[in-house]
Amino acid sequence: MKKGHQVTMKEIAKKLGVSVSTVSRALKDSPELHEETKKRIVELAKEMNYQPNLLAQSLRISKTKTLGVIVPEITSHFFASCISGIQDGANRRGYNVMICQSNESIELEMSNIKTLVASQVDALLISLSRETNHYEHLDDLYQREIPFVLFDRVYEVMPVTKVTFNDQGGAYQVTKHLLETGCRRVMYVSGPEDLYISKKRKEGYTQALEEFGIKPDPKLIKVTDLTLEKNIEVAQEIIDMDERPDGVFCMIDPVAVDVLTHWKSQGIKVPEDMALAGFTNNPTSAVVEPPLTTVSQPGYEMGKLAVNHLLDQLEGLASDEPISIVLETTLVPRKSTRINS
Repeated sequence: MKKGHQVTMKEIAKKLGVSVSTVSRALKDSPELHEETKKRIVELAKEMNYQPNLLAQSLRISKTKTLGVIVPEITSHFFASCISGIQDGANRRGYNVMICQSNESIELEMSNIKTLVASQVDALLISLSRETNHYEHLDDLYQREIPFVLFDRVYEVMPVTKVTFNDQGGAYQVTKHLLETGCRRVMYVSGPEDLYISKKRKEGYTQALEEFGIKPDPKLIKVTDLTLEKNIEVAQEIIDMDERPDGVFCMIDPVAVDVLTHWKSQGIKVPEDMALAGFTNNPTSAVVEPPLTTVSQPGYEMGKLAVNHLLDQLEGLASDEPISIVLETTLVPRKSTRINS
């Protein structure tokens, strides 16, 4: 162990294979625990020279009644909806929120966390940036016992509560829809491959293909960094393919809208030449021509659920054991795929 390292309850819990809340109760001599369990925990804490984090304790006692929120972009309809749900849920329970935007940058994400922690927020709600592919800043929060919940874009192995959508199920729905309308060469336009939602939506896409007896073709998967420039580049690459897809599923609506706009400028007709679908049900998807088939995911409900669970943990109304909350999605068929409407 490094010199000067302060042992945490999480390390004691990990060594004994028990929960952090069990360690906490044992060190407070809770009558709820079996005496033998308490004895093992107390003895190991002494052996590891555990010292209570007095600063963390004092911060928990003198709460600021403020939560920190970090999202990739505030202007996105989806994340704006999440923020609205978070604010409403927090305000109803007497909390304020401080909102930061990572602007899809891991460096800014780390800076946001430092700023919010320095501002002594009681806890954090975080949706990761598209650049986030290492997680030391989250590990540091966890080791310092600063409560946080991850939502939408998450780090799968982090042992904290996560609130996500059934991204695999939603992608399966929309890919299956394209196949049911007659498409057989369906392309998936993914976001950055390290993103949780990119991976899960790819799994749903692949699942639907295999169900229809179609072997996934690496040539029918393209990756964009979600910028306008790269989206247009991918849209042109699809046009230039020797054997074009007959249906394209884009990971999020903004990518699909950029693809649609570029295709129209090049004389490509949707869905006659190629069917097109997105994911998220942004307002724009309903007003472009043709309106986009998409998958609805309720951001407001996600934000509200995430903040309520976090506050339940903070206020001792729920176990501090991490849970996974998965919200369902709904297919929204429109004229960009071959349907009668």
